[in-house]
Amino acid sequence: MFERFLSNETKYLRTSEIRDLLKLTEGRNVISLAGGLPDPQTFPVEEIKKIVDDVLLNNADKALQYTATAGISEFRKELVNLSRLRGISGIDERNVFVTVGSQEALFMLFNILLDPGDNVIVEAPTYLAALNAMRTRKPNFISITVTERGPNLDELERKIRNTHNDGKKIKLMYVIPTAQNPAGTTMTTEDRKRLLEIASKYDFLIFEDDAYGFLVFEGESPPPIKAFDKEGRVIYTSTFSKILAPGLRLGWVVAHEDFIKEMELYKQNIDLHTPSFSQYIAMEAIRRGVIQNNLPKIRRVYKEKRDVMLEAIETSFPKDARWTRPVGGMFVFAWLPEKIDTTKMLEKALQRGVAYVPGSSFYADYSGKNTMRINFSFPKKEELVEGIRRLGDTIKQELST
Repeated sequence: MFERFLSNETKYLRTSEIRDLLKLTEGRNVISLAGGLPDPQTFPVEEIKKIVDDVLLNNADKALQYTATAGISEFRKELVNLSRLRGISGIDERNVFVTVGSQEALFMLFNILLDPGDNVIVEAPTYLAALNAMRTRKPNFISITVTERGPNLDELERKIRNTHNDGKKIKLMYVIPTAQNPAGTTMTTEDRKRLLEIASKYDFLIFEDDAYGFLVFEGESPPPIKAFDKEGRVIYTSTFSKILAPGLRLGWVVAHEDFIKEMELYKQNIDLHTPSFSQYIAMEAIRRGVIQNNLPKIRRVYKEKRDVMLEAIETSFPKDARWTRPVGGMFVFAWLPEKIDTTKMLEKALQRGVAYVPGSSFYADYSGKNTMRINFSFPKKEELVEGIRRLGDTIKQELST
């Protein structure tokens, strides 16, 4: 009715299939393997209660007040300490910026960095909310196949060379090297160093999304790419949603001061600053070791659930399907036989009482029609078994038609 009043930019906005599915399954008797919700039993509720009481008792005048756009200075210093636990050194609070979840960081940085027609490298598949944020900037996507060990770096170098031979440059690569969403893959340390060398050789930025870096539950979590960055070409972002509580809506960026200054200018025009109260809660959670002490529990819970899901998939999925075996994070990604379109199959799955995210949304070109992302972090173990059984039955029925 009022489309004539909307800007041209709105044509490039895309709905989040995950958000739509959450609305679709709400109030229905459906086992949802669709969302990326943390398990509520991992929330340190009692510790947060104590922190809230203490903050309101001792720092209410600051915690309930406006604060600096880049974030509370004391909090940013604590984020330097937290980043050190991931192997990032040689930074101070001037390299840190606090955001409303990591999603705001994605939105701001893509708007700051990308112009229409810029060449952007993404994994195939990759995080759909990042793709949607980038699409409003109208870049040219160059997709790199995700293998069992992350993006195919040989394919990456070949496509970069072809781009350069055509007289064009790469602006940046968006990458999730640890417990990738949706694929669940984790890059080796050697591949991280090689990717950084490629970026340096061809002079492009690396945008590293480390949402799951603390959630590796099998083996050691490799250092982020940012830990090896000597040139300031890696922009690193992470989130408290997976390690404390998503309701706080807190994320952070570690980057060269030049990028931090631009983010400060941009955020002043969006929401002035990230909520002070949330920052004080997270700051105390770091200081008191709440986050650090809770990580083993989170890892244990998710490893147990991953094992339950993988065993159920082995039992219920057709033999010609394949799927990832993540060493961390929250997701398994599956490739079904080519004849199956998981978007078309979704309604049949919902009728059987199970939901998933069709995989095409995670591809820049909307390919991957036969793929799906399934989540193991939120459902109860018995729901994982039953949900995968229902999903397996749906897939087999689809194959028989």
